[in-house]
Amino acid sequence: MSVAHYQALFGSASHAGVYHLPQGDRHDLIAGAEAAGCLVQQVDLRGARNRDELLEAIGRSLGFPEWFGHNWDALNDCLLDMGWRPAEGYVIILEHCDGIHARAEGDFVTLMQVIQAVANEWREQDVPFWCLVDMQADGLAWLPTVAQPGQ
Repeated sequence: MSVAHYQALFGSASHAGVYHLPQGDRHDLIAGAEAAGCLVQQVDLRGARNRDELLEAIGRSLGFPEWFGHNWDALNDCLLDMGWRPAEGYVIILEHCDGIHARAEGDFVTLMQVIQAVANEWREQDVPFWCLVDMQADGLAWLPTVAQPGQ
């Protein structure tokens, strides 16, 4: 897909939410998101084995403030108040999710639910908030794939 496609996609809040990360080179995806005014942040979850390590990796990678409480409510609060990282929209790429999904499936599903709720709240303010999840497509069958051109 082209930079222009991703710029149009990520610049709109109407379909923002949690999706599978498209396979392949991420250059056009990141360039398009940045061209749309989105802050793109990547979170490597390769070493996370449980909820605490999952939240630690997210907080560290996203630069959460010191008051981040390392629980689901605090994650929700920090993602809804990105004042320290102002942007027209947000794209978070969660990398290497298969391991944490296998080791702590319930916590990973809770993470997806929290992020989807955050995306829904941002959408009400017409702010695009996207989360792209890097894992095998069959890992979370209910997780949609980012729309292809013309969809």
